Amino acid sequence: MGLVLAGVLAFAPAASVCAEESQETLVYGSGDYTRINPAMDEHGEINILIFNGLTAHDGDNQVVPGLAESWDFDEETCTYTFHLAENVKWHDGEPFTAEDVKFTIEAIMDPENGSENAPNYEDVEEITVIDDHTVSFKLDAPNVAFLDYMTMAVLPKHLLEGEDMQTSDFFRNPVGTGPYKLESWEEGQAITLVKNEEYFKGEPNIDTVVFKIVTDDNAKALQLKSGELDLALLTPKDAATFADDEAYTCYDMKTSDYRGILFNFWNEYWQKNRDLIPAVCYGIDRDAIIDAVLLGQGMPAYGPLQRNIYNNEDVEHYDYDPEKAKAVLEEAGCELGDDGFYYRDGEKVGFVISVGAGDQVRVDIAQIAAQQLQQIGMDVTIEIPAQVDWGGQMAYLIGWGSPFDADDHTYKVFGTDKGANYSGYSNELVDQYLTEARQSDDPEVRKEAYDKFQVELANDPAYAFICYIDANYVADADIQGIDPDTIMGHHGVGIFWNVADWTIQ
Repeated sequence: MGLVLAGVLAFAPAASVCAEESQETLVYGSGDYTRINPAMDEHGEINILIFNGLTAHDGDNQVVPGLAESWDFDEETCTYTFHLAENVKWHDGEPFTAEDVKFTIEAIMDPENGSENAPNYEDVEEITVIDDHTVSFKLDAPNVAFLDYMTMAVLPKHLLEGEDMQTSDFFRNPVGTGPYKLESWEEGQAITLVKNEEYFKGEPNIDTVVFKIVTDDNAKALQLKSGELDLALLTPKDAATFADDEAYTCYDMKTSDYRGILFNFWNEYWQKNRDLIPAVCYGIDRDAIIDAVLLGQGMPAYGPLQRNIYNNEDVEHYDYDPEKAKAVLEEAGCELGDDGFYYRDGEKVGFVISVGAGDQVRVDIAQIAAQQLQQIGMDVTIEIPAQVDWGGQMAYLIGWGSPFDADDHTYKVFGTDKGANYSGYSNELVDQYLTEARQSDDPEVRKEAYDKFQVELANDPAYAFICYIDANYVADADIQGIDPDTIMGHHGVGIFWNVADWTIQ
């Protein structure tokens, strides 16, 4: 096990460290963080260790109590009233109250703050602090996913009032109510958390959790092998090398996490060539990508809800059909040139897929997809920019997905001008069906609305969906308590949902 000495990772010979001390630290191979800001940023594995929401998700991804012990819903006024746990303290010792709840959600709703989570709360009409331990939310329209969205981390008003919600130093020194609290942050190296002995749900078992920053996928596997890491999310190829080693436990976990090619509709190219997108969708051999990159651990993707109860299988799947892809191009007036590429109005048909640095699986997916599209006559290449230019790029190898209510990662991702719509996609029918689905708690009404949404999204694709990927976590075999059956979310996030119960044997 890795040891933490003054916030710096060190590795001592076993004889020089007492066994008990060496078992008190868990070192996790993490991506880098520039800030820990759950209110503004859509996800972050570390959030659930430091913060709590009013509600939480259990291992079956169902809503359970968090900072709220219970809640009531008044259908007539569309009002949720939350009854908060008493005697909860922030990591600095200050009491947690309903004022913190009101402050946090209002900060997310404030358009000046630019939160990508804002669409989750756009139905909130009024937040009322009834007393220190009771708060109500009056909605102007039903939102059946509201209890899911109240898993949002609550932030301390006494430390953030008057601060800039994007740039405050707080987000480098976060204070929460969660099972672990920040001890040190060594930029680009490690974020060290120590257990919150006064945690209102019970003191965690493991003393220290270190998020060691390892941005390269291949390096994670090497550091797991050398003992520098105790837990990491690996590529399928790297995870396979641990399968027969008794010193490790491999967790092949299902996810709702899909990959696809996002088309940037702010870019002039797609404003001219949107009708060519079906050719891209038909030109991708998803099974070949899953076999080559994921070693078979995943499934072909045709839409955003395939892990959800409201998935509609009866939509256009865009199964691999190179001849149909070419037919789409030719029907649109494209002509095949002597170089093997199609041309339209004298311009070569093709585009660049941007891929985030450090994610080898995405890079490999994009490279193979580009090669496949070249074979049907589209000049497609990839680039790995230092920084993502959402407004300027042509396309991006995107990842989204939620194991929770179907509203999550659909309404704010595909809705016009919503906070996580990074493609500039806009479709009036998609907006209409997503709104109808979120405003009803009748499963039949929701099913019909989501069916129509998925049909329209397939008819007018925002993305070329490629695959759902499994999350391949590998852990030191001494770590007990990881739930192997939880469906992971976007980026494989969710393994730490019950971290306070984990032990190291």
